[in-house]
Amino acid sequence: MKAVYNNILRSISEGKQLLAVLIDPDKMKPERVSGFMQKLNCSVATHIFVGGSTVDDEATESLVIEIKKHTRLPVVLFPGDVTQITNEAHALLFLSLISGTNPDYLIGKHVAAVSKLKHSELDIIPTGYLLIENGKQTSVEKVTKTTPLPRQNVQQIVDTAKAGELLGMKLIYLEAGSGALHPVPTEIIKFVSQELNIPLIVGGGIRTKKQLDEAYNSGANLVVIGTAFEDDESFFDELKT
Repeated sequence: MKAVYNNILRSISEGKQLLAVLIDPDKMKPERVSGFMQKLNCSVATHIFVGGSTVDDEATESLVIEIKKHTRLPVVLFPGDVTQITNEAHALLFLSLISGTNPDYLIGKHVAAVSKLKHSELDIIPTGYLLIENGKQTSVEKVTKTTPLPRQNVQQIVDTAKAGELLGMKLIYLEAGSGALHPVPTEIIKFVSQELNIPLIVGGGIRTKKQLDEAYNSGANLVVIGTAFEDDESFFDELKT
């Protein structure tokens, strides 16, 4: 499925609101996949993201294989490390943590991934990843040893996102972090979206339909929800097709 990115662009041009459900291989037990996917397939979800900050080796690939047995939605890797790359998925967010200055997550991990990606059929999508302060320390912050951008410094966030676009990123991802106390503020989403000419993804801390709608109305093209579904699968009932 090399056309994942092009499909995203086409959907946005048609005015569609995209929703990705993030599944963490360390938190999703194999026996839960079938039932979880049944609910997901009946929702408005358009994509499945798979990944986590810390994941056991081989866990990602086995989960992706199982997920694909139960859905036709595109499965996109959202990897926390090179070990989470698998050709069993349809696409890969090739993440560069441009909100931080750790060279490993700006270019180092990418270099390490090249041998895995040389002959890959994955749709590789360069993505500028910005971690936004949310009220508590997240696992992303701990693993990457980077500091999130202060939410009150809107202009810095806007300029960082725009720099990512000018560097050639195809997507910009504003991330409050898994289990965030607060989602990315709507003001930030609005100003970043107004500046960009590429799709904007927003994730972290979104737990209600109201927060989801607020993210879309502020300019998010694709919203990612993970923890809310992990904590309460009945949330799918609010997002049925």
